[in-house]
Amino acid sequence: MAVLKIVPRRFEDPRGWFSETYNQARYESFGIADAFVQDNQSLSRPAATLRGLHFQRPPHAQAKLVRCLRGRIWDVAVDIRAGSPTLGQWVAATLTADGGEQLYIPTGFAHGFLTLEPDCEVAYKTSALYAPESDAGIAWDDPAVAIAWPLDGAAPQLSDKDRALPRLNGIETGFAYDGVPLTLTELS
Repeated sequence: MAVLKIVPRRFEDPRGWFSETYNQARYESFGIADAFVQDNQSLSRPAATLRGLHFQRPPHAQAKLVRCLRGRIWDVAVDIRAGSPTLGQWVAATLTADGGEQLYIPTGFAHGFLTLEPDCEVAYKTSALYAPESDAGIAWDDPAVAIAWPLDGAAPQLSDKDRALPRLNGIETGFAYDGVPLTLTELS
């Protein structure tokens, strides 16, 4: 399954706008068959807050559907599937509250984001419940992955947990290649 950038339709009038942010049948037509079971939301006060790169190992692997409720973020997915020709490669998309864009990240990918302005709120659905025993991640600055974070010289704001994450080549992720190389497809 590819990483998907989805831009839900907005219906505007003088009062504002309305958008259907999730419709199971419509998302299934995009190839997303996950049953989402948990919603998460975060607030990041300073700009340059970096959260990630996180994933859950099988049997509690999580697909995610991410959107920005306030502000702007730079959202990243990294291929962590053993045997993948795109192992360690990444894709990114800017998600904004104003645009309503979403990023679908299937299982087999690490996820992280960088806030591009202060006071960003992010919400995401997951296809599995949080399972601390399966919680894992890789270093945001792993030189083998070489993500070009748009930090413009700023130091990222990191949690202690994220500072201590290992490099990708030093861990077993538990994911096998499914025959679909990393791509980012945009849908509306």
